[in-house]
Amino acid sequence: MKNIEDINKESVKKILAKKKIPQFFSGDTIKVGVRIVEGKRERIQYFEGVCIAKKNRDINSSFTVRKISFGEGVERTFALYSPIIGSIKVIRSGKVKKAKLYYLRDRKGKSARITEKIRKKIGIDVSEQVSEIENENLSSNEPNKEASQKEEKKDDNTKSSATKTNLERKKDLKTEKK
Repeated sequence: MKNIEDINKESVKKILAKKKIPQFFSGDTIKVGVRIVEGKRERIQYFEGVCIAKKNRDINSSFTVRKISFGEGVERTFALYSPIIGSIKVIRSGKVKKAKLYYLRDRKGKSARITEKIRKKIGIDVSEQVSEIENENLSSNEPNKEASQKEEKKDDNTKSSATKTNLERKKDLKTEKK
């Protein structure tokens, strides 16, 4: 005999196989596509706001989204695995310290803002990527090899201002004045 928990886990797996639910947390600004049936027609209406609470309870998981509509706060609680939800899109990730953001109910305007979490990609330096791309582009243009070699020599002679130390900058200024 199966437990109710096992049945719930199986139904969650079936739902996740059909549709993709992104990973989001409280404090994130999300856009939820809600299916609305009007007579014979069905349409999707988007509800965009800040996720202020999330409950993880297998099939009974839910999340609450809050938005300000015409100066009035509107909260809506959705069942995560409900067929009513068409799509969920994470617009911004918020940097918060609490799991439940019910304190936002009392706040208005700028005090109700949540700072954005900046995600860093580790191991990739943007300046290195740009120089590699330029070198590949220059090497693909064989007729302009001489010009590219001259440019590389110029680049070697003049360091970028970001990598120069203060002493090197002062020396460069003195040599330019003479």
